[in-house]
Order: sequence, then C-alpha cells, then structure tokens
Amino acid sequence: MIFSLNTALFFALKMQQHKQYKSTVSAQITKIATLAVAIGITAILIAVSTSKGLQSEIRKKTSIFNGHIVVTLFENNESQVSLLPIQDVKEIRTLFQSNKKISNFHAFATVAGMLKSDENFEGILFKGVSAEVKNTLLDDFLIEGTFPDYTQPNNEGILVSSVHARRLNLKVGDRVNAFFQSESNPENPRRRRFTVEGIYASGFPDIDENLVYGSLNQVQGLKGWASDEIGGYEIYISEKETIEAIADHLYDELPSVLDSRSIASRYTSIYQWISLFDFNVLVILVVMLLVGIINMATALLVLILERSRMVGLLKALGAEHRTIQTIFLYNGALILLRGLAWGNLLGIGFFLTQKYWGWIQLNPENYFVDRAPVVLSFWDVLSVNLFFLVVSLLLLWIPSRIILRISPTKVLRLR
Repeated sequence: MIFSLNTALFFALKMQQHKQYKSTVSAQITKIATLAVAIGITAILIAVSTSKGLQSEIRKKTSIFNGHIVVTLFENNESQVSLLPIQDVKEIRTLFQSNKKISNFHAFATVAGMLKSDENFEGILFKGVSAEVKNTLLDDFLIEGTFPDYTQPNNEGILVSSVHARRLNLKVGDRVNAFFQSESNPENPRRRRFTVEGIYASGFPDIDENLVYGSLNQVQGLKGWASDEIGGYEIYISEKETIEAIADHLYDELPSVLDSRSIASRYTSIYQWISLFDFNVLVILVVMLLVGIINMATALLVLILERSRMVGLLKALGAEHRTIQTIFLYNGALILLRGLAWGNLLGIGFFLTQKYWGWIQLNPENYFVDRAPVVLSFWDVLSVNLFFLVVSLLLLWIPSRIILRISPTKVLRLR
C-alpha cells in the first residue's frame, strides 16, 4: 500500500489550506458546520455549568441552615417547631463523634415567636443552637456583623435575616423585643429582649422570611426545659456522597424513638426539582450533538462530491477505500476541532464572566438565588469535548462511505 495514515493527514491538511478550497461551496458549508459545532459546545458548557452551579448552591443553602442530617423525635418530624424534648446524652454524642465522616454537629431547638420594633412586627422561627455550633458556619451568607458567640453563657445576641432587618429597620447593635407564647399561660406571651449581632442573606425565601438564630439556652428557658433537653441535632458530613448511607446507619443505631433524616428527604420536592436539571442537560447535549452532526455530515458529503475527481484519481493510483475515507474523516475532525475551540472559548468565557461578575440575575423566589451560580471543572470540559468529538467522528463514518460508490472510470472522464 503506497498510502498511509500520515499521507491521509497530509492530504487533509493540504485540502484545507488550498486557495481554491476557500472559494468553493464546501468551504462556505464548512464554516456553517464549524459555527454549528461552536454553538453546540457553548450551549452544552453553559447548560452544564449553570445546572451544576444551581444544584450545588441549593444543596449548600439547605444543608448549611439545616445540617446534612437532622436527628429528632418522630413526633417533631412534621413540625418546624420543637414540640417535645429529647435527652442530650453522652451515648448519642459518642455515636456521632465515632463516625469519621461526621465533621461536626450541634444541638438545637426551635420555637415560634415574633420580633417587634417600634414600627412593625414579624413572625419568626427562633432556632436556638448550642455552643458547639461553628461560628464560621454562615460566613458565606453574612452581610453585616458576626455570628453570635454562644460559648458565652446567657448570650442575648441573635442573627437575623436581611428581610427582617429591612422590614423592622434593624441594624447591627440594635436592641429588639421578641415575644413567645407561654405554654403554661397562652394568654400572657413571654417577652425577651435581644441584641442584633449579625445579619445574613441566604436568598432562600423560606429561610430569610422566618429563621432567626439565637442561643439554645433561650429556647430551653422559654419552654421550661432542663439544660440537657433539646429539640434535636444538626449533623454535617465531610463526604457529601455518603449522606444517605450515614443517615440510614444512624437510624439503625439510635434509640427507636429518634428519627434520622437526610436533608434531601426533608426538602423532597426541591431536590426532585434540581435532579431534573441533569435530564435537561442531557436533552441539550443530544439536540446540540444532532445539530452539529447533521451540519458536519452535510459539509462532508459536499466536500466528497466536490473532490470526486481526486477520489477517482487516488483509487486509480491504488489507494484503498479506507485510506480515502480517512482523508475526509480527518477533514471532518479538523472542522470539529475548530468548532470545539471556538465553542470552548465562548463557553469558558461565559463561565468566567458569570463566576466573577454575575451578570445574569435570577428571581430568588423561583430559583432560590439572586444570580445564576456556575460550577465547571476541567473534567467537565474534557468529557464534553471528548464525547462530542468521538460520537461525531463515529457517525461521520456513515456518510463518508459514499466514497465506495465513486467509480474512477466515470469521474475521471468528467470535466
């Protein structure tokens, strides 16, 4: 055989560089195919980055404010308010501490109440947390002040949302009255006076419009509970993929009156919704791949038909069908690579500009974030490009088989 793969690549490059090629019909169609591939890759990278970003941000918000796993009494499962206490015993804490995948945990209890300023009042869910809570827990969401230090006994500091601060005209350092229903005397609510030590903004309406952080001691005092009585535990896991397995393990190991629920089971509808993003990305991938392949196949067919005399001449010189196919597949690969290069440039450009400037804004009431979050790794880019390239070349092999039907004697007689 006088032709090799290197020869095929040489022919493909010469075809692309030839001056006459740039003015042919196939050259114009090739530009359209390149544009289609570039748009396809750009759309896929945008879909992947925004889908992963939104999933990551929503999971982060729900878990930061609630823990990856929550342990409570079964009676408290369907209520946002802690109805009955559980004993904060050493055996339970030892169980948590012995699991190396549990990064940290803290006790908590919740009670419904109302914040009142001179001008307005707001209903709240007051969450009291124990001294073990990490002061850096909400660093990513703090917009003013600090998270209160609950290692100090009888700390009267609270953390309110930006929604509460705006509606009640509160600032860091302000004193604010809170009222809670007395279980022993419902007609005479209990009054507490707190200091605003920090303001947070999660972008999650259900959280921002309700949740106020305070000391666990305050909730225990309001409910008349002992110092070892709590509403439950919020547990944080270091390896996110093991959350469900650890929740099941804790359920088996804990006393039968206690339930262990993962954050996904508590926010079932939200987690089902964000899981649909993967399907949306798959649909976009398939559609863009089809568009790219159709344009590539059209360009390849036109290129082969325009070069039919060259095909006939190569056959007459002894080139195998496979070698001639390889020449045109190399041409297809070069078109693909140009499209991939432009698509990656645009897709990664979108990712970087959105990550650092956040120019695409979203409605937090619908998406739980105020701007489109993006997450894109090197492996995401590599896998998308390899998948697009390999599948396209495999499918382009089909139209390239038209070469088998080109007769050297017929095409060489044509002028």
